[in-house]
Amino acid sequence: MRMTDDGCDEMRLLVQADVDGELQPAVAARIGAHLEHCPRCAEMQVQLLALSSRVRQDAPRYPASEGLRASVVASLALAAPRGKPVRRLRLAPGASFGAGFALAACIALFLLLPRGSGLPDAVVAAHIRALQPGHLMDVVSTDQHTVKPWFDGRLPFAPPVKDFATIGFPLVGGRLDYLAGRTAAALVYRRGQHLIDLFAWPSTAPLDRVAASGSRDGYNFLRWSRDGMTFWAVSDLNAQELGDFVRAWQGS
Repeated sequence: MRMTDDGCDEMRLLVQADVDGELQPAVAARIGAHLEHCPRCAEMQVQLLALSSRVRQDAPRYPASEGLRASVVASLALAAPRGKPVRRLRLAPGASFGAGFALAACIALFLLLPRGSGLPDAVVAAHIRALQPGHLMDVVSTDQHTVKPWFDGRLPFAPPVKDFATIGFPLVGGRLDYLAGRTAAALVYRRGQHLIDLFAWPSTAPLDRVAASGSRDGYNFLRWSRDGMTFWAVSDLNAQELGDFVRAWQGS
């Protein structure tokens, strides 16, 4: 993906580092602010997350020989800036075929990955990004009749808004979000000290290959579809309580 003369060259490198978990929270928040207004960088993030997810889940792992490991580390040490240590490597399958072949294979996989396979990572990343100060809510209200009209005119669809305060999941607000190449409504709920993001957008493509539930970095997620809408609930709540929230939503 070529991005020049539009201020995205530096951001592209930072997005890659963010996907690898190498950035401090303040820099990650800067990335999130840029992604909200740059569809091309946001799409690149989704594809990188998809690649990372596929490699972690689908690729078998084989231990590299000590000779190969030492050779790769030595080569990186020569290329690294002076005084900067080289991180410990976990070499991917195929490393014994040579660095050139491995790089070509990664590029091919990046280009051939189906869109959408990194949605769980993208949704969890959007939730984590929103937890940065000042990003959580655009409208703060426990009244669903205040939150729902707020979205009118700001989205090309009308997200359903519900409140479950009577069973311990009060609505506390909402915001606009941008993830996976689309604008989404994000409804924010609370359970004790825990926050739940419920992302919603019109269903536009089948999600048969996308996980309906799981966890990433300590955050649980659940996905479902209803009345032409796709929903993702994400929180650091335990899976049981997040499931209770989703069942309440589905049963209302």
